[in-house]
Amino acid sequence: MAEPHGPAAPGPRARSGDRAALIAGAAIALLLGSLALFAPWLAPHEPERVWDPAAGRLLPPGSARLAVTLADGRTLLAEVVRPAGPGTLAWKRLGSWQRIPAEQVVSAQPINFPLGTDRYGRDLASRLLLGARVSLRVGVLAVLLALVLGVAVGAAAGLGPPWLDAVLSRGIDALIAFPRLFLVLALAALAGAGEALVVAALAATGWMEVARLVRAELHRLRGEEFVLAARAVGVPPARLLVRHLLPLAMAPVLVTAALRLGDALLAEAALSWLGFGVQPPQASWGSLLAEAQASFPGAWWVAAFPGLAIALAVLASALLADGLQDALELRGRPR
Repeated sequence: MAEPHGPAAPGPRARSGDRAALIAGAAIALLLGSLALFAPWLAPHEPERVWDPAAGRLLPPGSARLAVTLADGRTLLAEVVRPAGPGTLAWKRLGSWQRIPAEQVVSAQPINFPLGTDRYGRDLASRLLLGARVSLRVGVLAVLLALVLGVAVGAAAGLGPPWLDAVLSRGIDALIAFPRLFLVLALAALAGAGEALVVAALAATGWMEVARLVRAELHRLRGEEFVLAARAVGVPPARLLVRHLLPLAMAPVLVTAALRLGDALLAEAALSWLGFGVQPPQASWGSLLAEAQASFPGAWWVAAFPGLAIALAVLASALLADGLQDALELRGRPR
């Protein structure tokens, strides 16, 4: 009779599927990160410039106009500019033709708005690119701060004396019992609005799950033979934690961090929608969605493109978490 063996090794299809999720998530994340990093050079226009409050507002994607600079310093948008006789020009603006003395026109430069404009006449593509910097910075910083705090509390609970473990564990359970969005809104309402305060609020409400994971992993590892041997030969607790225990306990933490990045982006969008997030005129994906509610559904693009950017970032977060989880599980599975 054949002896029983452990779980069968995953086949080629499972391994390729795991790699596909990880590669797809990393590719989307790399694309969004590159766009955010090079946003000042990729943005076609200044993100806060109001081109023309009358003729430039809510232009659909792919619109092309002529930026006509007048002698008095104003820059207005026109659809067409052409000669209309000696010393006279005719331009089509706001759907109607008008005549203007040629001496009043300094220059007329063609400009494009690839994603259209918002209700103030600002270029949406430029604001979306610069908003990526703010949204991704908020998400990444909030997750990093939550990781630092969660690892510290989890390590103290996992390796500390029983009374400290009990106090910290009950405190973590009490904080997890409250809905996260409620805690974020309460902190934002008390501390005020702004990018730094949003990061602090998201970090202060996102560390509890990380702490529980680290505590559970350290509880599992501290009874292993190598830990007992290290303590027997006098390895300092701090060195044992940093060099041996934390690297082994970080696998579930990395998966959670990838998921938390998507949660942080959604939370930032929710805070901006409610007026507690990034404040105008600074752009973030959440603030762009908040501004879009005054123009939606007539100008669909002002909400569609920021929403698509958030959806792509959350998708990348989920794919990275799924791929990391499968990859880390495969590493520990018997072949």
